[in-house]
Amino acid sequence: MSNYLLAYRGGGTPPTEEEREAVMAAWMEWFGSLGEAVVDGGNPFAASVGAGGSVSEGGASALTGYSVIAADSLDAAGELAKGCPILDDDGGTVEVYETIRVM
Repeated sequence: MSNYLLAYRGGGTPPTEEEREAVMAAWMEWFGSLGEAVVDGGNPFAASVGAGGSVSEGGASALTGYSVIAADSLDAAGELAKGCPILDDDGGTVEVYETIRVM
């Protein structure tokens, strides 16, 4: 079993409290469906550090957050990622990367 980083693009903060609650409920339902596969639920990204130490909102990669899950293979991790609510966002994507433990 390996760990896989799920890197999210898209999403954002919905304009109303009702919409924010619906989005959060969708994420919690998805995380619940993953069960023990969730290693780190992750967080959204707020800022990045660029050349010369400049700090800016977002970043060149346009990544908006991450999670870490455990799975038996890259294919299995990809199947788990298919249920991610970010995919319901117009243009939202999930990139799946296997992490390699070196320390």
